[in-house]
Amino acid sequence: MHYLLFMFPVWLLYMLLTGNWALNNILTGLVLAGLVALLIRPQKRPFSWKRLPDALLASVIYLVRLLWDLLISGLQVARIVLTPSLPIKPGIVAIPAKCESDWGVALSAHAITLTPGEMVVEIDDDGVMYTHMLDASNPDEQVEAAQNIRRNLLSRIFV
Repeated sequence: MHYLLFMFPVWLLYMLLTGNWALNNILTGLVLAGLVALLIRPQKRPFSWKRLPDALLASVIYLVRLLWDLLISGLQVARIVLTPSLPIKPGIVAIPAKCESDWGVALSAHAITLTPGEMVVEIDDDGVMYTHMLDASNPDEQVEAAQNIRRNLLSRIFV
């Protein structure tokens, strides 16, 4: 039953994005939603109405924070690219995710990869994200502060 509860929003999103309500597209959407459910294998979790407002607030804060990080990182990369001396010290940095859920680790890695100048290249079994950075000259302070914020917000969302 929880697979169907997962499949319905995926199917609805597919239908809204395609805008085609023909029978063959409806069936295609159902097949794709079923395949997504089989790939993700959603876990049955208890729902708590008391936790919902905090999770929604954390989701909004997470989204605003992500957009802010995208803006700031984009400006930093533009500054680096436009500087004739190209002041970069690229490197791989290990960032411990320390998230309790797989969704938290995945969204944290996604947020890092979305920001210009950074890309998660591997996540090991312990949840450490190996991230390529354009400027890895002083990663400890930047990375730890940003990851703590992401981790706290994601733990409020995915408890």
